[in-house]
Amino acid sequence: MLEKVPNGEELTGLLGPKLYGVWAGLCGAIEEKYEMETMWNKGGKEWRYEYKYRRGGKTLCALYAREGCVGFMVIFGRAEREKFEAAQGDFPEAIRTAYENATTYHDGKWVMFEPQDTASLPDYVRVLAVKRKPNRK
Repeated sequence: MLEKVPNGEELTGLLGPKLYGVWAGLCGAIEEKYEMETMWNKGGKEWRYEYKYRRGGKTLCALYAREGCVGFMVIFGRAEREKFEAAQGDFPEAIRTAYENATTYHDGKWVMFEPQDTASLPDYVRVLAVKRKPNRK
């Protein structure tokens, strides 16, 4: 847990206005479809912040922020990988490439996307739907 959670102004300064719009848009899209608990953490060695979406002890996804960069991490378990691979033709090339280049660990395939604009937000929401069915109407 972070002692001090960053506000929108601090995130805008870190990411820049365009990528802060991507961050805010991604958060809005997730919160529109999913009722989740959220948690701020330090971002480890490579990132300044981590913002995790969880429910029932399971993580849906996490957003990461560092200077001039947004990260969007989804970890696919075995069954989720099978579902994604069966439907991967329905996703844009950038999403398929990130999936193919991701490392598979004992607990799943850790896919880090680096969204550049808000145009791809609907695709990221569809990626999340592979992992977990939306729980908001």
